[in-house]
Amino acid sequence: MREKLENLIHDALQNLGIKEPKAILEHPTELSHGDYATNAALMYAKELKMKPQDLAEAIKKHIEDHQPEEVKDIAIAAPGFINFSLTNKFLNSTIETILDKEDSYGASDTLKGKKVMVEYTQPNPFKQFHIGHLMSNTIGESISRIIEFSGADVKRANYQGDVGQHVAKAVWAMLNSKSTLPKDSDDLSIKSKYLGAAYVLGAASYKENDNVKKEIDEINKKIYANNAGDEINQLYKKGLQWSLDHFEEIYKKLGTKFDYYFFEGLSAKEGMNIVDEYLKKGVFEKSEGAVIFKGEEHGLHTRVFITSLGLPTYETKELGNNRNKFAIEPDLDESIVVTAHEQADYFHVLLKVFEFIDKNISEKTKHISHGMMLGPDGKKMASRKGKVIVAESFIDELEKEVFKKMNESDRDFTEEEKDMIAEYVAVGAAKFSILKQQPGKNIVFDISHALSFEGDSGPYLQYSYTRALSLLQKAKEQNISSDTKNIIDDEYVHTVEQYLYRFPEIVARALEDYAPQGIVNYLLELAQKFNTLYAHVTIVDDSPEAPYKVALTKAFSVVMKNGLNLLGIKTPEKM
Repeated sequence: MREKLENLIHDALQNLGIKEPKAILEHPTELSHGDYATNAALMYAKELKMKPQDLAEAIKKHIEDHQPEEVKDIAIAAPGFINFSLTNKFLNSTIETILDKEDSYGASDTLKGKKVMVEYTQPNPFKQFHIGHLMSNTIGESISRIIEFSGADVKRANYQGDVGQHVAKAVWAMLNSKSTLPKDSDDLSIKSKYLGAAYVLGAASYKENDNVKKEIDEINKKIYANNAGDEINQLYKKGLQWSLDHFEEIYKKLGTKFDYYFFEGLSAKEGMNIVDEYLKKGVFEKSEGAVIFKGEEHGLHTRVFITSLGLPTYETKELGNNRNKFAIEPDLDESIVVTAHEQADYFHVLLKVFEFIDKNISEKTKHISHGMMLGPDGKKMASRKGKVIVAESFIDELEKEVFKKMNESDRDFTEEEKDMIAEYVAVGAAKFSILKQQPGKNIVFDISHALSFEGDSGPYLQYSYTRALSLLQKAKEQNISSDTKNIIDDEYVHTVEQYLYRFPEIVARALEDYAPQGIVNYLLELAQKFNTLYAHVTIVDDSPEAPYKVALTKAFSVVMKNGLNLLGIKTPEKM
């Protein structure tokens, strides 16, 4: 529908003398103003030397001469806006389409035949999975699902630091605390906790003791060179596997499954080869024993790629990582990387380097950044000890609050149901809080607001969905089947209809902008309209209109579930 109207506006403007007009359609904030609106007359009035009102009349006349049957009314509002209202028949047919397509409603073939790799999360083994990794995972997974829903073949990738100083610090601590080393038979949570403590000990000792610093630097070199000796290698492999197994537990809870795992160790070797090759070709140059890329010559920062100790930096590892991606999937149409915004400048340099090394990679790689999670006071969130927030602890705290709410309610849940609901709601609340902001912006997190069953929160959307399921179950018990034949002339029903047909457009916009935020805002508005309907209209009753109201409720549940799935938020069947 949007495309039909945009084409008509385009043709009208072109007939009036605009060579390459752009028709911009939006949904009016006030539904009483119609289903679509355009400011095309305001945009081009000066160029055509016409009054906006007169130009709006001319555009309206052209559209009326070719008026689509789905358009009920075209109205002009001062100073020159054109508003379009759709027919009840069209809105009713949308309900039928939703019920027919169900899980595929909103999907498209926009990217059919395309292959896209999305790299996100990037936790480092031997360190804890913190709130920043949760943010990257949430945004990356949602973007992956939106791209997939648009027809592309999506490859999910995770890039992890299996070498580097953080590894050497943890391994040094493991060497010096072997008496407390967990047994292979111990629970993974014990192993993970031990590794976290080992890294903290190694990091603190590195700062405080010059002799320890030398020992850790030596371990770092040996691990890079794959020449660390049996004892260090055994501890290294043990710690690495513990970390990776622990991360998999977290991914399962978050609903992510990766196709590829790339590691810094392998990427470093490839990156070193690239730097050596292009040092000779003048892309890089030597400076005080290091190898650098002079970013200032391109309006960017100068970056070190090989340190004076002969070790690769993150930049060099990224060169190798991106080369490896295109080696393993040579027919990629796009490579998307999701990281914290602190790495934005760094990626500008990286992509500039690739312009000299491999234009295919530079042209197909896109970096998407995310901000920080802030507390209710607007300051960076930290644990009681002032350290980073561990993602698991964060979700565990949310789950405890959900359990508390369930125990205070009079709802009858089994223990298994409580566990499932607590996990779904806690993870959903965290993801919603991350995705409701535009990527790149900081997020203010308030636990009481995040877990609210009213207003803009994940639980509010999940509860709205379960309310619809409850109504459908009630209708089933009363033998009321959904039917779209008897169209209802009711303002609350009509308002929900006006929102439901928009979903495919919302998904298309989220794809275009790589921004799940638009889906979040849409689902909030849709849920509010449905809950208003619920408050004013009895949906399950013995009236002739009941089958249509049930059909509308089912359509709402389909769209809500599809939208939440694109956000990576699971939908419990009751709450």
